[in-house]
Amino acid sequence: MSTLLSDLGADLPFIAAPMAGGPSTPELVTAAARAGGLGFLAGGYKTAQALAGQIHTTRTEGVAFGVNLFVPNPVPVSREAYRRYAREVQTEADRYGLTLPEEPIEDDDHWTDKIDLLTSAPVPWVSFTFGIPDRAVVSALRRAGSTVFQCVTSADEARRAAGAGVDALIVQAPAAGGHSATLTPARPPAPVRLPDLVAAVRGAVALPVIAAGGITTADDVTAAVRAGAEAAMIGTALLRTHESGASAPHKAALVDPAVDTTVVTHAFTGRPARALRNHFTDRYGPTAPIGYPSLHHLTSPLRKAATASGETGLIHLWAGTGHRQARAEPVGDTLERLGRGL
Repeated sequence: MSTLLSDLGADLPFIAAPMAGGPSTPELVTAAARAGGLGFLAGGYKTAQALAGQIHTTRTEGVAFGVNLFVPNPVPVSREAYRRYAREVQTEADRYGLTLPEEPIEDDDHWTDKIDLLTSAPVPWVSFTFGIPDRAVVSALRRAGSTVFQCVTSADEARRAAGAGVDALIVQAPAAGGHSATLTPARPPAPVRLPDLVAAVRGAVALPVIAAGGITTADDVTAAVRAGAEAAMIGTALLRTHESGASAPHKAALVDPAVDTTVVTHAFTGRPARALRNHFTDRYGPTAPIGYPSLHHLTSPLRKAATASGETGLIHLWAGTGHRQARAEPVGDTLERLGRGL
């Protein structure tokens, strides 16, 4: 067991991944800690006030935990390309009586407010994805008492993260569900096995490594640890747990025999993300431009309406390649099963 986790009272080398958009509830994070691991709240797509509320709820449970933030790393889209795509997607929105944004919306996900929150009311861990924060931000969080993690998808990104002064790395393989942490969204990472990626990163930098991406069985955990990871980050395998905030249609789709393939698509948000293949990925994947966060804001009202009506063909069904292993059970049972090979 690494000191990275044991210093915070963890008994198992497991971290519940931050899954933005609803799945990573305070209940899930608390359950992961009480099962012997640790968990991250997902700060993405929330205001600082909403994040502060989740932090307060989790703190009252008396467990150690972390917070993940999206680093502003915008991928601008031309107005012409955006408008063309918006017209295409509007045909789907019409069935719900929705009018989607006609102009690109660019924002930084309340970045400054969230950094101010985490430096004034520190949490044990802070992690970053989508971009690498300035060294000054990393230093401020470390002075406040937080251990800082950076999510990377290659040895080159690992070197850049080490240069920013972070304490450890979350190494994400392409098999991961949801958004890729890549720093270059227009060039998604090449296929690579998680153990090989962990070994490559460990050969490039001297920082501790947490393995993420496609870990859904005890054998996956064992392979990651043998490759040199100090812990495994679990995401998709927790989506169907009792404590998960994933929507009912999402949970059902993960084990629906009719939905058996994942694809990497930027059709929903303008950034590459792995999801269950459905009507939206098939119809709009080939024509969607790269453009984040504008495409996220474009499709968000449609995705919310589709989720409310249970129309899985239009929902971003984030899922890693091992989604069939996700079970409807308590978080503690999932982590116990994944730890049997250790």
